[in-house]
Amino acid sequence: MSTETANKGLEGIVALSSSVSSIVDGVLTYRGYNIDDLAENTTFEEVIYLLLNDDLPTQAQLDELNQQLNDARPVEAAFLEVLKQLPITHSPMERLRTGISLLGLYDNESEDNSTEANRRKAIRLIAQMPTVIAAQERIRRGKAPVAPKPGLSTAASFLQMMHDSDPDPIAVEALDKALILHADHELNASTFAARQTVSTLADIYSAVTSAVGTLKGPLHGGANEQVIRTLQKIGEVSKVAAFLNDALENKERIMGFGHRVYKDGDPRAKHLKKMSYELGKMNGEMKWYEMSDLLEKDMLEKKGMKPNVDFYSASVYFVLGIPIDLYTPIFALSRISGWVAHILEQYGNNRLIRPRADYTGPVSRVSKPIAERG
Repeated sequence: MSTETANKGLEGIVALSSSVSSIVDGVLTYRGYNIDDLAENTTFEEVIYLLLNDDLPTQAQLDELNQQLNDARPVEAAFLEVLKQLPITHSPMERLRTGISLLGLYDNESEDNSTEANRRKAIRLIAQMPTVIAAQERIRRGKAPVAPKPGLSTAASFLQMMHDSDPDPIAVEALDKALILHADHELNASTFAARQTVSTLADIYSAVTSAVGTLKGPLHGGANEQVIRTLQKIGEVSKVAAFLNDALENKERIMGFGHRVYKDGDPRAKHLKKMSYELGKMNGEMKWYEMSDLLEKDMLEKKGMKPNVDFYSASVYFVLGIPIDLYTPIFALSRISGWVAHILEQYGNNRLIRPRADYTGPVSRVSKPIAERG
């Protein structure tokens, strides 16, 4: 048995150094900028630039990035033909995992690990993620993929490709803010998976495929899907208290509450709560916000738990008319910006990530010839 002590889930273990984002005393920052500041005063494209370049852009730098994203957003017709062959019975996250891996096969720089090539691929991945998600959703509904319209932001382009129409400005603003809030989150499970993959000097597409596969899990990106299904199960504001009492009595987990690194509440949740209220009021669908608000208050009173980022993002996406099983792909649409920032950082100062395990199995065993084994 090892003399080293294992921390279950690596809780509290500092695995590496990073300048991309931080969580200190419950405050989330990207490159030193408080998430509250960024959510109120920037766009998702400005945050993309920040994550990739250490600081917020000037107008000229932002214009250049927007042009790069617009130029890179279309995907090849042959790629779309392959997407059409994927089984539509599988979940969007399964198909996204395949789609990201497939993108690498259509990129002639996929195996070029030079700094310049990796930065170009990072931009392409950020730009093409919404294209892939929107195309797969339209294919699933028996509709033709819609080409990205030049000159749109990431949020506007995604909604335009999804619905084949110019999106409502309020919807664009809401989605843009959600993308900012989900863009990065220190060494979360999917980011760690991406960094571990590239620490072997694998290519960036392999790393992002690893990240998508990790995000798929219900304890990571899939939580917001479970939140809206819980609200649908409750059905009405008047039934929240009875539902929660029954759930707690049966020791059922209420998704969207608590967080491994936030002990006094997730700082992102308040921004999404505000958006949930504003969208609900605009669309005349306040029920989802009101149920969420009451469930939040009851959970705090009964369990002392506060909502995390998944809790109110569920009602935001629902009121925006986004299919429930697309919530996690939209998480990926945002988090790709953080993934590639971490990937580039790992490439820039790499050491193979290879932790040890605390062995707990039997010891000092001796093998016998197979004929003597009883």
